[in-house]
Amino acid sequence: MIGKRKVFVTAAVCAAFGRAWAQAPQFATLDIEWENAVRYVDVVSPNPRTFMPFYGIADIVSVNGKPARGSWVLGGRLIALFPTPMPGQAIGDLGRSTLVDMHLEILQADGARVGSIMTSGFTGGNAPPGLPAGLFCNLAVTGGTGAYQGARGTAAASPDFSTRPTPMQEEPANRRVNGGTRGHWIVSLIPLSWPEIVTTASGPAVFHADFSPVTAARPARAGEVLIVTATGLGPTRPGITPGTPFPDNPVQEVNSPLEVTVNGKPADVVNKFGWAGTSDTYRLDIRAPDGTAPGMAALQVTAAFIQGREVRVPVQ
Repeated sequence: MIGKRKVFVTAAVCAAFGRAWAQAPQFATLDIEWENAVRYVDVVSPNPRTFMPFYGIADIVSVNGKPARGSWVLGGRLIALFPTPMPGQAIGDLGRSTLVDMHLEILQADGARVGSIMTSGFTGGNAPPGLPAGLFCNLAVTGGTGAYQGARGTAAASPDFSTRPTPMQEEPANRRVNGGTRGHWIVSLIPLSWPEIVTTASGPAVFHADFSPVTAARPARAGEVLIVTATGLGPTRPGITPGTPFPDNPVQEVNSPLEVTVNGKPADVVNKFGWAGTSDTYRLDIRAPDGTAPGMAALQVTAAFIQGREVRVPVQ
C-alpha cells in the first residue's frame, strides 16, 4: 500500500509547477482486426430485396497489432441506393449498400473489458473524405463507453471487408465452427481525453523512487524504477463513480491495457493506479529497460490502444 504522504508529495510537486500542455494529435487510429464474420439474413439469394433486414456478428482478435478480444455486432437494412439502379434497387446519388448501426466492444486478451465504440452509417461505397485511400463504408462514431466514453470520429472498412451470408435459421452458436470471413475496421477516433505524461514548468513529471525529480543534474538510469505522473488513462478497477476523486483504499488500478515505452522499447509497468484525492491523475511505476542509451530518452504512454505524445527525460 502506498502511503498518503507520498501520494500527496508527488501531487504537491505537480501542483507547484503547473502543467504545460502541447497540442495533442487530433485523431487516434484504431486498426481493429476481426474474424468469423457472419451476416444473418432472412433468405440467402443472388438478388436480395431492398429494405431486407440483416444482422452481423464477428470476433475481434487484435487492435493496432496487439492481441485483443471482443465482438462487433451490427444490424441494418439493405437499401441498395445507386445512381443507376437495377430493378428493385433504390435510386439516389450515393452508391451505398446498407444502412447500419454497429457496436464494437473491445476486451483485453485476458477477457477484461476495455470499452465500446458505437457507430452508425452506410456500408458500401467510398469512405468519407479525410481517411486513407482504399477504404470504404461511411460510419460515424456516435459515442462510446469505458475507455472510449465520449469519443467521436469516423469508421471505415479495409478492402478485404466481407461477411459470410447465411439464413437466420442457422444456429448462431456454431458461428466459429462454421466459419466466417476476416477483415479490418479502421476507426479514426477523437477521444474525450488522451493518455499523457504530465509536463511541469521544469520538465516531465518523472521522479526517482525517493520522489526527487529526474533532472539533468540527477538523471535516470537504465534498470531504475521511475515514478511517472500521467493523465487520461481512463477508468479504474474496482471502480468509482465518474468524476469523484480516487480513494486511498482500495487502490484504483488502471483498467485499460497500458504500455510505456522508453526510446521505443517497452518498459516493465510495476504499478498503475489513480493518485488518491485526484480524479484524472495516475501514478505509473516503470522500470527503465536495461540497455537504455545515455542522453535524452523518449517516454510515451499508450492506454486503451491510444498513443499519447512523447516526452524526453535525461538518462545517464
